Amino acid sequence: MKNTKRCPVCGSTDVIRVPDDAHRYLSNGIFLTRALMVKRIPVARYVCHDCGYLENWVENQHERDKIKRAWG
Repeated sequence: MKNTKRCPVCGSTDVIRVPDDAHRYLSNGIFLTRALMVKRIPVARYVCHDCGYLENWVENQHERDKIKRAWG
């Protein structure tokens, strides 16, 4: 959905991007440490308005590299 702007389930083009908020407590991110929840990678969500299908994306390559180093 991120790239095509179309839902793969129902075909709708009514796709909503919900950005992650780094300042929001318990936001939908990926934590890079097991002990303390201080290093976090934001995850953007793409939601189909019509059927509710949801995709999560780490949009920045640099952040994906951090995940690979921490969990890879």
